[in-house]
Amino acid sequence: MNKFISVIALFFTITANAQDIRLNQLGFYTHAPKIAIVVNNSHTTDFYVVSATNNDTVFKGNLSALQASKNSSLKTKTADFSALQQTGQFYIVVKGAQNSYVFSIGKNVNHQVATAALKGFYYLRASMPLDKQYAGIWARAEGHPDTVVYIHPSAASAARPAGTIISTPGGWYDAGDYNKYVVNSGISTATLFSAYEDFPNYFDTLKTNIPESGNGIPDILNEAVYNLRWMLTMQDPNDGGVYQKCTNAVFDPLDMMPADATKPRYVVQKHTASTLDLAAVAAQAARILKKYPALQNLSDSCLKAAVAAWNWAKKNPNVIENQNKLNQQFQPKITTGDYGDNNVSDEWFWAACELFATTRDAKYYDTVSKYLQKPLTLPTWSNVHTLGAYTLIRNKKLLGKKYVEDIDVLQQKIINAANNYVDSIPTNAFKTVMGERTSDFIWGSNSNAGNQAILLINAYFITHKKAYIDAALTNLDYILGRNATGYCFVTGIGTKSTMHPHHRPSIADGIEAPVPGLMAGGANPGQQDHCHYDFFEPETSYSDISCAYASNEIAINWNAPLVYIANAIEALQDVVGYNE
Repeated sequence: MNKFISVIALFFTITANAQDIRLNQLGFYTHAPKIAIVVNNSHTTDFYVVSATNNDTVFKGNLSALQASKNSSLKTKTADFSALQQTGQFYIVVKGAQNSYVFSIGKNVNHQVATAALKGFYYLRASMPLDKQYAGIWARAEGHPDTVVYIHPSAASAARPAGTIISTPGGWYDAGDYNKYVVNSGISTATLFSAYEDFPNYFDTLKTNIPESGNGIPDILNEAVYNLRWMLTMQDPNDGGVYQKCTNAVFDPLDMMPADATKPRYVVQKHTASTLDLAAVAAQAARILKKYPALQNLSDSCLKAAVAAWNWAKKNPNVIENQNKLNQQFQPKITTGDYGDNNVSDEWFWAACELFATTRDAKYYDTVSKYLQKPLTLPTWSNVHTLGAYTLIRNKKLLGKKYVEDIDVLQQKIINAANNYVDSIPTNAFKTVMGERTSDFIWGSNSNAGNQAILLINAYFITHKKAYIDAALTNLDYILGRNATGYCFVTGIGTKSTMHPHHRPSIADGIEAPVPGLMAGGANPGQQDHCHYDFFEPETSYSDISCAYASNEIAINWNAPLVYIANAIEALQDVVGYNE
């Protein structure tokens, strides 16, 4: 190759001032789009892709015109090297900028993050020790057996008066804290189940080195079932209602490991949202798990639990969570995660869709029809309506001709939203779907990136248009480094990744590296934590310090869409021609 350009590359390395080349820090599929973004470099017009093996230049390209970002004062240029199809290890050289991090071009390039994000849920398990053979240096003692949990006065009933002891072990710690919340577990567990429904053959062979690996059940289902079994314990067997959370009265200190956190635990009042979330997840699980003989009994139990939850909700259709109000009435006051939701129409729709898809009982479709015309919105823990739409579309061929017209309408809504995402990419300074609107940057903004990509993948299922996968891939690139902060937001992945998440075990375990496979919340100009931030504009407002829970906490409902999109794109890489 051109040795003169190799000398130039080395010169650029020596004279660089700042890391201003933003890209997916893992790399690119051989025939996929390949984009890097150069920040705040107004004079340079060329870029070079250089082999990390021998420092020879393998590609030279022209940078795009300077583009101002809509979400910060940054100005960017695009380096498009999609035409480069040589496999190996490379870095990008731009005069006046530090060389990019080394990245790969080849097959299975996102496998590392796909498996790490799923394994991240294992590290969040409550009520069991994490053994060294599975957890490595992050092994720890069991925390929160949750076999002695008290009925909080807000949850008291004749059959279970205040102070009654129940057992509710297992499940995942919700976020940086040690509590377990049914509402947030709902969308998180369902997203893992949906990933399996959409890519069963792929997940049948994916191993993540968890205790259940090799038991004849895919690891993603083993992981989802671990949390599902906990969710089922949160249902009152006397009436079918579901407690909102298993929690301390107050948060534990940041520097406390799970085994040292021994404050009394409570289950808090039953609510319509938590009850319908369990109905939805259990109904979905019932149809997925029934094909496994070892899980047949669990499948049957899930369907019974879903029906019982539905029946409780029919009798209690609008019991809204209001923690502040409860704290005025009951002791001890509960000041942990609220997850309040004043509108449960989306939970009604989602639960009805899941029960209808599993049972084919038309009585559930009466509720589906009631909410069918509501607009589709990006899924969040507080708005799960679109999850129901995904389920109806996924099961369209099985539900009968009677419902095709309604489902066609939902499909068109998905396509319309996906088209808007695709059309927005050229106007975004980082050439991603994420950031099309300033409002993308909120608490947990990275979950927006994940859920946007899931919608695009669903549009691909409907149309089989590769453009939707290309667009979804831009958001995975965003999460892995092609963003205004320059961080890969997944712990243990890439070259410059989140190191100090708001996550108690990562803070308290004395290990420099954080627990791996966990995605930070991402840029959030709200900065509700009032910690130190160097930047305040929407897309740069991120602080990699443990104090900064508004941008640097981890959470199961953020990791779940990352699991979905990273594994989906890995599963589809050959189907869409990324490795021809």
